[in-house]
Amino acid sequence: MAADFILVIDEGTTSTRAIVYDRQFGEVALAQEEVELQYPADGWVEQNGEEIWARTLSVCRTVIAKAGGADRIAAIGITNQRETTLVWERTTGRPIAPAIIWQDRRTATACEALKAKGHEAAAQSETGLLLDPYFSGTKIGWLLDNVPGARARAEAGELAFGTVDCFLLWRLTGGKVHATDVTNASRTLLYRLGLGAEGGWSHRMSEMLSVPAALLPQVKPSAAAYGETDAALFGRAIPICSVLGDQQSALVGQGCLAPGQAKVTFGTGAFLVANTGTVRPVSENRLLGTIGYALPGASAMALEGSIFNAGTVIKWLRDDLKLIQRADESAAAAAGLPDNGGVYMVPAFTGLGAPHWNAEARGVIAGLTRAATAAHLIRAGLESVAYQTHDLLAAFAGDGAPIAELRVDGGMVANDWLMQFLADICALPALRPDYREMTALGAAAAAAMQLGWLTASDWAARKVPGKRFLPSMAPDQRARLLAGWTAALERAL
Repeated sequence: MAADFILVIDEGTTSTRAIVYDRQFGEVALAQEEVELQYPADGWVEQNGEEIWARTLSVCRTVIAKAGGADRIAAIGITNQRETTLVWERTTGRPIAPAIIWQDRRTATACEALKAKGHEAAAQSETGLLLDPYFSGTKIGWLLDNVPGARARAEAGELAFGTVDCFLLWRLTGGKVHATDVTNASRTLLYRLGLGAEGGWSHRMSEMLSVPAALLPQVKPSAAAYGETDAALFGRAIPICSVLGDQQSALVGQGCLAPGQAKVTFGTGAFLVANTGTVRPVSENRLLGTIGYALPGASAMALEGSIFNAGTVIKWLRDDLKLIQRADESAAAAAGLPDNGGVYMVPAFTGLGAPHWNAEARGVIAGLTRAATAAHLIRAGLESVAYQTHDLLAAFAGDGAPIAELRVDGGMVANDWLMQFLADICALPALRPDYREMTALGAAAAAAMQLGWLTASDWAARKVPGKRFLPSMAPDQRARLLAGWTAALERAL
């Protein structure tokens, strides 16, 4: 049998998935397992690195069996939750502490101290990022300073740092490969933002954040020869041909390979990413400059805005408040009301991301009256996702990167009510593809390009069936709703 399938590992914040695609990018097999999040203190979010690896291995073995065996797999692609930070022993591969998740805010004080010393302008100029706990750099410093002996071991070259992709690559190759790709590297606060030779690990940032260079992995393009899996894992060695951070992978998956094209992924958080071509993005509105992708014959930078809490709002309403039993019940609850009753929710569970970047902000529910019901809270939670997207779009326009349409993906886009409200509040068309796994699809496309199965131009020209949601809300109604959101937001900041 020919090796004509691509296996994608999609390691997300709350689950790990493996998806096998055929040469036409049809889905052949899928497996998914949840990965538990721990919240050991206010603002802390962790995962067990060994559990991430065990779940990844399990789902890969499941889909390989479903697809007819390892001989059918031509290549593996990896896409991952970004910024999440692991440090492990080079001799054993074991993490020295739990993985610190991207949502974690424990280094807020350290970031404020660096800002107080006047370092943020230099950090943004060098990396495109802001001094915020969101990124990996201060997380690494925290681990080195709080795990006994870690800093000395790091300086001696005994430890390795990696984002989740890098950790999985190490384990998949039996410790032979310590590498990451440019998209993940550009989210660490340690990478000099630039394409090709203009980019690279920044000695300036390593010194600022007290991160020993000996910890850092090799940086490769998003589509590259990353080595092969240990033959003992799946029965034979399989080439690993792509690595991308999840949001950049969705940018590729959505075919946003031309400057000005943008996608927004609504998952645990929500992430709006716009292709800026070869132009190095500079933001005056606290958006982030990052690497979009580095593919054979096609590389681009990107401008990004991050919302920390989107899908987590529905999860909270379901699992903690018990207002719904299933996430898909939220659409009917919202649609059953004539309006929002003046109720607004600002879901700053772990602070607010772009364009506010306030690590200390906490959630607010405003406008409650005795007439408010569970449905009003559910609707407020959904509406908050659209309002935050609107604020991001305003920041993009302010930075000279206006967006004409939204290509949407992620778990929340199945909610028709939310997609229509999003189009109405943002006054933009929202394009939802019929096939929703854009993050995994981007990694598959990148791997296929590395294999020579297609070019970036082929992928950009691909026809994608889907549904368009067009704005239909009256401008005065939209203005009233946004005014109510702004008033609630001011209480959270």
